[in-house]
Amino acid sequence: MDFLGLVMLQNKLKAETVPVLEELRRACIRPVMVTGDNLLTAVSVGRECGIIPAKGKVILTEALPPRDGQPATIHWQSADELPAAEVLEKASKEEIKLLLEEAEPPPLPRPKTAETSYHFAIGGKSFAVILDHFPDLLSKLLLCGTVYARMAPDQKTQLIEALQRMDYYVGMCGDGANDCGALKRAHAGISLSELEASVASPFTSKIPNISCVPDLIREGRAALVTSFCVFKFMALYSIIQYLSVLLLYSILSNLGDVQYLFIDVAIILSLAFTMSLNRAWPKLVPQQPPTSLVSPQLLLSVFTQILLSLGFQVGSFLLAQGQPWYHPKEEGHCGPRANLTLDSNSTAPANVTAGLGPEEEEAHDTSSVRSLENTTLFYVSSFQYVAVALAFAKGRPFRQPTHTNGFFLASLVTISGFLLLLLLWPIPALEEFLELDCIPYEWRLILLVLTLSNVVLSLSLEVSLGLLDQGCGGLRSSVFVASLLQPQTSFSPFP
Repeated sequence: MDFLGLVMLQNKLKAETVPVLEELRRACIRPVMVTGDNLLTAVSVGRECGIIPAKGKVILTEALPPRDGQPATIHWQSADELPAAEVLEKASKEEIKLLLEEAEPPPLPRPKTAETSYHFAIGGKSFAVILDHFPDLLSKLLLCGTVYARMAPDQKTQLIEALQRMDYYVGMCGDGANDCGALKRAHAGISLSELEASVASPFTSKIPNISCVPDLIREGRAALVTSFCVFKFMALYSIIQYLSVLLLYSILSNLGDVQYLFIDVAIILSLAFTMSLNRAWPKLVPQQPPTSLVSPQLLLSVFTQILLSLGFQVGSFLLAQGQPWYHPKEEGHCGPRANLTLDSNSTAPANVTAGLGPEEEEAHDTSSVRSLENTTLFYVSSFQYVAVALAFAKGRPFRQPTHTNGFFLASLVTISGFLLLLLLWPIPALEEFLELDCIPYEWRLILLVLTLSNVVLSLSLEVSLGLLDQGCGGLRSSVFVASLLQPQTSFSPFP
């Protein structure tokens, strides 16, 4: 056999790997490498792609199983130092603080800490020993575990489960059959190939690199926030209408059938559909959206809007009854006859229902719907639907601003314009069709002021709660940064 030469193989990082990992770190998403390659090779690739910072210290963790009557042991060795006796003795006396990634931008100023961060690199055999014999130590190692090498398929799944038990949101990215278990177990598994891994993974990327990971996180957050926005809007719609009907029941009245139809179809259906069309915000942010319908920020937002709607409806209802020209159960007419009903000395005709035929009874039912209170609450509640829809249709930091959603803006302008036209420039045919009473123009101006105030206060409350939520989120990140940094992801930066 003749020696002809050596063949050198080079496995370079893909061009998309480093920028994607940097974007994830800026969003406080800590990338972790899980591979079946050699431990030192994985550490070298981790430094090259930026998972391990330039000033980061790598601690090689070697766990040995019990043998010859001796218990299981763990040895710590710095990857940058020789395993000399004096070095190990010196390292054992040093106080090592386990820090998270130093490149993460803190939402609030933090106390000054050491520039050096420490990262554990663990092999598959050592991971199995730690899992069996040092379960109490496992959670502490996972907080700063950055590189996991020589990991078997079942060990990858065990790693995902261990991170999930620590209340981490775990994403997994893989392209081989040995990643199927971990991809299926993770909260969000992304397959980079359309072969075996795509069968078990919830998501499959059409491009064989990790550039799809930020897109998936952005779209997922936007979809979650959109679902909560629509839920809050539909909840407020039901409660606002319930308040209106409850107030009208107190005077033995109700909303008309055409009014119900106009509110449900023209207002609610169009706004609920179009407010969900906002696209995802193009940048990842450290702030996280709420993950539960009963979260404090969602409940506080709904309750404040309910109280605001209740206050304006009750206030307008009592204010209408306190007008000097108010007469209960008076059937109004638009046009010249309206002036006859505005005189404070006039009296309402008595309603006589005995002996009426079908047509007369239908006319009497219509007259029982028409009243000053009904018309007032119809205008106030209709504008409240528009106000809460605009307040709940949040944009940044998870969705694009409202002005980029053309269909939603068109719905808002169309509905608001129609209501303003009906309020300020009454059309007798439309008021007859919607079963609205003809009210004085001065009262129409008062209703305009009330509805505009309601819209401004609704938007102001929602903006204030959003700022408060951002402040509370920053405090949580700074205090529980070691255990609430989420989601944690596991990527393979190899091509």
